[in-house]
Formats: sequence, C-alpha cells, structure tokens
Amino acid sequence: MSHSQTKSAALMQGVIIAIYLAALTILEYFVAVAFDAVPLLIVVAIIKGFLVLYYFMHIYKLNETDTDTNHDSYAYKTVTNRLGLWLFLLSDSFVFAGLLVMRSNLLGLTRPELNQALGLGVTAVLLVSSFFMNRGEMQMAHGDVKGFMRNTVITFVLGLGFLLGVVLLEWRIAAHEGLTADFGNPVTGPVGGVFYMMTGMHAFHVFTGLIFLAVVWNNARKGVYTAEKHWGVEAAAVYWHFVDLVWIFFYPALYLIGTAVAAH
Repeated sequence: MSHSQTKSAALMQGVIIAIYLAALTILEYFVAVAFDAVPLLIVVAIIKGFLVLYYFMHIYKLNETDTDTNHDSYAYKTVTNRLGLWLFLLSDSFVFAGLLVMRSNLLGLTRPELNQALGLGVTAVLLVSSFFMNRGEMQMAHGDVKGFMRNTVITFVLGLGFLLGVVLLEWRIAAHEGLTADFGNPVTGPVGGVFYMMTGMHAFHVFTGLIFLAVVWNNARKGVYTAEKHWGVEAAAVYWHFVDLVWIFFYPALYLIGTAVAAH
C-alpha cells in the first residue's frame, strides 16, 4: 500500500484495515472462549496494534524530512511538531505499559469477571471510531472539509459511546457485582484495583481525545485547515488512534486472558 494515494485509494485502504481489525477481534474472542491460548491472544493483539500503528497512525511519516531550510515554514514546523507528538506518546505509553505490568504481577493468569458482551461491544465501537477518524483525516488531506467534519462527528459520537459504556455501564455493573478497589480483601481487592486503574486511566485519555476532536472540528468549521495545511487534524487523528492502540492490549488483558475471579 502506497503512502501517497488518491482519495479513493486512501479511503479504501481504511476499509481494508478496518476489515482486518474486525476479523482479528472476532478471532481473538473465539480463541479466548474456545481455547484460552494466551500466547495466541498476545500475537493477535500485536498484529492489530501494528495495523493501527502503521496504517492509521502513519508512523512512517517520522521518516519524512523537511527540504525547506526556513524554520518558520509550515512544513518545517509540521516535521518538528510530529516528532514532538510522537515523543509525548512514547512517554505516555510507559504509563499504560506500567499498568499492564501491574496487571500481570497482581493477577497473573486471572482476570476480573466482567460482562463479555459489553466488553466486546465497547471494543467494537472504539475500533469503528478509529475507522471514521482515519476516513476523516484522509478526506481533509484531499481537501474535503465537509467530509472531515462529518466523519469527525461520527468519531466523537462513537468515542462518547465507548466512554459512557465503560464508565456508566461497565463500572456500574462491576460495582453491583461487588467488584471494588478494596485492597483489604486479598482475593478481590487487587482485581478491582487493576480493573478501575486500567479502565479509569484509559477513560481519561478518551475524554481528552474527545476534547481534541471538538477543537479540530471547530477549527475546520472556521476554515483553518486546507489539504496542504492540516497538522491539527493529523495530530488529533494520531492521538485518537493511540487511545485505540492502548485498548487493543487492555481488552484482552481485562476480558480474555486468564480465569475470571468472581467478586463474591
């Protein structure tokens, strides 16, 4: 797949990657239910992560160099801003990596007993939101401002749905089932602590991502972006896909890997 594409080719690439991600997510769920093969689940998550990282987050753009020697030029600022964003995401990834290490150390091959249908549902919603975010970014890159605004609204609604699904539904159901962060309980305390820490930190990033989407949508409405100058759109898209990338690993860690530990 070429990095420089026509609009139709760029949009079709997004469709193909979305299909791959959907198929791998179904495979992931089936493997967890039928075989409980942890190594295979990890491999599937890594493949999904690569697809998002390369095709949606465009990590290859870090190799792009600015031929303009004018440090005040838009092209030069974009290259340096891109590097700065990725350095921030790299530092932020250590927070999530630390949470995964915490989950592994405290829970091992156990996990919270959660609503599987809800977990799969919110995961699907977030993956679909990344598809529309990619679609919007590609449309802006080809000068289609209205297309970008339309797809950003869809992304925002789906992201909000994911956030509410985790915070209002999943947390409420978990608490009703007795899953709390009470470390005084040596059996369920660590399980609840891990669950609320991981989902809470991720939910915070989704919330900030929604703010980011609202800002770039409003800027697009004002005519700030063009096909040649839309760094804000690229930054918002990369950040949103990063949130998706994190959940690709959090989903199996919380819902699929290990034996479920009942809160009661």
